[in-house]
Amino acid sequence: MPVSPEMAVNPDTSVVSYAELVQLLTRIFLQHGTSIEVAQVLAQNCAGAERDGAHSHGVFRIPGYVSTLNSGWVNGKAVPVVEDVASGFVRVDAGNGFAQPALAAGRDLLVAKARSAGIAVMAIRNSHHFAALWPDVEPFAYEGLVALSVVNSMTCVVPHGADRPLFGTNPIAFAAPRAGAEPIVFDLATSAIAHGDVQIAARKGERLPPGMGVDSLGQPTQDPKAILEGGALLPFGGHKGSALSMMVELLAAALTGGNFSFEFDWSNHPGAKTPWTGQLLIVIDPSKAAGQSFAERSEELVRQMHGVGLRRLPGDRRHRERAKTLAGGIALDAQTLEQLRELAGN
Repeated sequence: MPVSPEMAVNPDTSVVSYAELVQLLTRIFLQHGTSIEVAQVLAQNCAGAERDGAHSHGVFRIPGYVSTLNSGWVNGKAVPVVEDVASGFVRVDAGNGFAQPALAAGRDLLVAKARSAGIAVMAIRNSHHFAALWPDVEPFAYEGLVALSVVNSMTCVVPHGADRPLFGTNPIAFAAPRAGAEPIVFDLATSAIAHGDVQIAARKGERLPPGMGVDSLGQPTQDPKAILEGGALLPFGGHKGSALSMMVELLAAALTGGNFSFEFDWSNHPGAKTPWTGQLLIVIDPSKAAGQSFAERSEELVRQMHGVGLRRLPGDRRHRERAKTLAGGIALDAQTLEQLRELAGN
């Protein structure tokens, strides 16, 4: 049944369609200084995360986007410059704008190169990434391609064996096609917990599991506010997660020409929230290796994983949430919806 106009679920909750949420978020971005092209890309990304149940990267992020745009820290009207530098290499200067519009600008060239050479790389620099990373790679899998992306963020993670933060949460996202089913997609922070999840826990007054972070004195804490207010996160898996986080810094910053997580200073832009770093994407055409059998081989691996007792794959929850919300709408509490309307200038 259509969900437009908004339908009340209870006095404190309303339901909006994905399209309605995209329209509302687009108005917010336009209201706060982005171009229409940037507004549409960011709105689709943010609404998509909310649609798929990734609430730490959904509308929860909108005040941070607005605060950042209002601070002058990021250029909401930046026009990315795409450079064709080699047979399998695309370079994009985001112009101190957001990374997703930069990816959108160079995407067709990246795919063409991957299909021609079998593999292609996109190096994005001078960019801000404030969203979930899986939406950047999932669309490639729907086209039969394998995609891997890394992005670094702001300093908030203590390297294993160190006593002060240096790395960002530095996520890694991967997507691969699967025959007769939704693609295999995962997105994981190399920190023990995503920074957005710590923010949500602090807002809700919840405690974190042990091993997530330290306070301002470097002591272990389960208090998310202590982590956010002068403390830091820990890498997942000790030295293993720390090594992966270092790898992300090298690939997303050193290789692209972007900033390391510790190289930018936003102190003159009160309200800035977005890390000004870099992003790397690697796209592979599996038909050049496994031929048309890759997606079938992916499905066989999944069957074997289920056969040994695995009940849920990475991304399964997102796909279920997507199907549910596309059919029945996205539930937003009344306070959040009112805040979004106010930010849109309604």
